[in-house]
Formats: sequence, C-alpha cells, structure tokens
Amino acid sequence: RNFEYYSEDPLLTGNIAANITRGVQSHENKYVTLKHFACNNIETNRFFNNSVVDERALREIYLSGFEIAIKQSLPGAIMSSYNLINGKHSNATKELIYDYLRYECGFTGIVMTDWVLQSNSPLSGSKYSCSDIVDTIKAGSQIFMPGSDYHLKEIKSAFKKGKLTRHDLEVAASPFVDYHR
Repeated sequence: RNFEYYSEDPLLTGNIAANITRGVQSHENKYVTLKHFACNNIETNRFFNNSVVDERALREIYLSGFEIAIKQSLPGAIMSSYNLINGKHSNATKELIYDYLRYECGFTGIVMTDWVLQSNSPLSGSKYSCSDIVDTIKAGSQIFMPGSDYHLKEIKSAFKKGKLTRHDLEVAASPFVDYHR
C-alpha cells in the first residue's frame, strides 16, 4: 500500500522515521522533511490520483505514522503529496494542515508542497485541476515548490481582491502562530 514509507504498519513506520529524524537532526543545522503527507499510495499516475478514505482509516492507517514521527522527533518540515484526498489537494486541506498537523500533532516546522504546484488549469490529461495557491496558503502550507512569478502575481491579486488577508500571509510567512485567530 505505502510503497515509499518504511512499512505498511504505521507504528513501525512512525518509530523508524522518528529515530532517523532524531539522528539526522542531532547534527547542527540539519533537518528532516517527512513526506509525502498523506495517503500517497501509488507512483503510477500519482498526479491524477484521488485517495478516497474515511476518517477512521485516514487516522489509523495513513496519519498515525506521521503523528508518531512528529511527536517523537519534531522534524523540520513536512512535504505534502500530489494526490487529492477525498477530492481536495492535500496541500489545500485545512483539516489536515492546521487542525491535524499543527494542533493535534503539535507540528511547528515548515509545511511545503511537492514540486509542480501549477496554476489552476488542469495538468495535461488530468480530470482534476491543479492545486490553487490561494487555497494552499489558507490551508497552512508555507513553501510552494518551485514557485514562480506567476504565483506571486496570483497572491498579490488575491490579496487585493480580499481573497487572502494579511493574517493569511503572516501565517504563511511565520513558523508557528495562532492559526485560528
């Protein structure tokens, strides 16, 4: 199921990830980025996947390994996955980033998107649109990979139109602040 994780067992995965993270981060100015958050089950067609999963399976199977690693080792960053989860991009899902990562797990590091965050137009051949940068910011992602002048223009336009607030931008530019203010 989880080809790129240490194991299908979230307890084993979380403990291995936590120990490796602690080892790497025991060196000055070295940090780990846990990825791919979350439900990243396939490599083939990964840009066009929608992982449909109920709340119990999401928490018990797909998120608990991340939670163990976060709580035991405080990684420096987390990278979201390309796939949609229940119809929403993982990097644009407030319930995953703000509510789960920040509040439930106590994650204080950086949340970044995976590469190829594009404009709103669908990827070639995809039935799903690309992640929207405004939704991504509002959900709590802070770094947009690779980012472009186009994205900066989208952010400025959204701010001028009131789609993004100063608080949204401060949260995106800050380590850990009160996300629910």
